[in-house]
Amino acid sequence: METIKANETNSMLSKVPQVTIFFWIIKILCTTVGETFSDFLSVNIGLGLTLTTIIMGIAFVIVLYLQFKTTKYVSGIYWVTVVLISVFGTLVTDNLTDGIGVPLELSTLVFSVLLGLTFLFWYLSEKTLSIHSIYTRKRETFYWLTILFTFALGTAVGDLYSEQLGLGYLHTGIAVAVIIACSFLAWKLLNLDSVLSFWVAYIFTRPLGASLGDFLSQPKEYGGLGFGTTVTSVIFLVPILAIIVYLAVTKCDTSPKIETVSPKQTSEDKKKVLLQTITVLCTFLIVGIGGYVWYNNKIVSKSNSSPTSLKGQLTDFIKIENDMLNYATLNNFTSAKTKAEELEHDWDTSEPKLRNIDSSTWIQIDGTIDSVLSAVRSKNPDVNKCKTVLQDSLNVLNESNNVASLANSAQTTSKATTQLNPQATSNSTSQSNLQTTSQATSTTKLKGRLTDFITIENDMLNFINSNNFTSAKTKADELEHDWDTSEPKLRKVDSSTWIQIDGTIDSVLSAVRSNNPNSEKCKAAIQNSTNILNSAN
Repeated sequence: METIKANETNSMLSKVPQVTIFFWIIKILCTTVGETFSDFLSVNIGLGLTLTTIIMGIAFVIVLYLQFKTTKYVSGIYWVTVVLISVFGTLVTDNLTDGIGVPLELSTLVFSVLLGLTFLFWYLSEKTLSIHSIYTRKRETFYWLTILFTFALGTAVGDLYSEQLGLGYLHTGIAVAVIIACSFLAWKLLNLDSVLSFWVAYIFTRPLGASLGDFLSQPKEYGGLGFGTTVTSVIFLVPILAIIVYLAVTKCDTSPKIETVSPKQTSEDKKKVLLQTITVLCTFLIVGIGGYVWYNNKIVSKSNSSPTSLKGQLTDFIKIENDMLNYATLNNFTSAKTKAEELEHDWDTSEPKLRNIDSSTWIQIDGTIDSVLSAVRSKNPDVNKCKTVLQDSLNVLNESNNVASLANSAQTTSKATTQLNPQATSNSTSQSNLQTTSQATSTTKLKGRLTDFITIENDMLNFINSNNFTSAKTKADELEHDWDTSEPKLRKVDSSTWIQIDGTIDSVLSAVRSNNPNSEKCKAAIQNSTNILNSAN
């Protein structure tokens, strides 16, 4: 009987710590490490995004298993789980954004919905969202699923506002800190529900920690302090370890008694909490979406006042890639990787502006830059492969940087002529028609000569849709052979278009022939290449 009672007592012990000042300190430290340590492994160590995700995913699953096996809160296991889930949650978003090309807006929306659904099902099942009631397997499952989504969502939101919208790491961190402070004050002064206030603060500590990590680790020219991911990770891992040891020894965050279920809420209390929840959600939707729209409109307005093509807009990226090519040729991959970070940062920062000018060309260039970053950052970079992808990317960049869109040029000329001299409208129209005819003549030089390549790529796309990469790789060999064989003839007909198509075909071959081909990336590369082939054909 005593054994049974002991087991019952253990099963009723809470699996999470008490919410003390140490809880919030170590939580913020863990979220910061999630941002910097994932970058340290994938970039500094050179494991790459995919391998880092696999390794950290396995480590996370192992530690989570140990966490579920315990019958009470154990500080060491619990906080190591939080550290690993912070790294893994960050990598999930990074894979979606950098690996597959999912927009941060979509990632934010998806993880917001998933987090909301988790809260909903948790409450419907258990009638509480309090972390003081985590003493059953089901509640613990809901708890860790919630934590995972908070980290993934926080990464997406932080990157969206700090990088894509250009708010900056420091300003994003300050904004998030203000939100957390408002939540605390609302709980203290306005009687905001404690559980609701806790989860608001918990969710927003993720972008706070991420912004803090980026602010410390990123170079000064990018708005950071330039400590680097290695130093920043050490700065935060050491105090995390020290606090975990302190908590394990003192047990100051462990409840000395069995957790009991809080009294059932009255109907009036439930209505009050529901109203508060709706108010908080509406506030975040209005402020969050409103802020996004406002910043995005600022970017668009700047873009509207800029040229209508990418001509002259890509010079800085060409310079960076030329530097990388020189370093790769000299086998100086330390400097090449440093330049890769600069390339990635500058390209991501300029995305809203450049993508608004010419979305299709931006997508094409983005694919070649991804290939460059992947090749240079690999654990054992191959000189020839790096030089090849860099040259391919430079070809596309130079082509886009030197040739303005004839359609845009004609349209701009027509508008300007009409405004300056309305009587010259007919002459302008005639001139525009001549330009259009000239453009048609230029773009139809390869007309009818590319059908076979389009057929091969369509076959590859069908195989990939069927997840048949063996046949897709066979078709890739055929595509490469036929394209190389036809080079002298086609390149002589239209050199600039051939270079453009050659870059997209290289991206297709690289994606399909990778050791672990990503279906979505392959389909995107093929679709992009097919679009250009069809346009030229």
